[in-house]
Amino acid sequence: MAKHGLTRSMSRVCRCLDNASTESFWEYYKDETLKASIDQYIYFYNHKRYQEKLDSLTPVQYRHQAA
Repeated sequence: MAKHGLTRSMSRVCRCLDNASTESFWEYYKDETLKASIDQYIYFYNHKRYQEKLDSLTPVQYRHQAA
């Protein structure tokens, strides 16, 4: 590190509170990413995925046709 002019940033040993803000950010990020992925999959499942047993229609198209 010193050879390249870099210095290490070290917090105190075994202090979980030092990382609390970072851990909070990643927890929030993972939750939001997971929610977005689930929303995208539900949209795909209902609007883009064609089903042979539904006469090659998506579930939404089939529901609209039946109504």
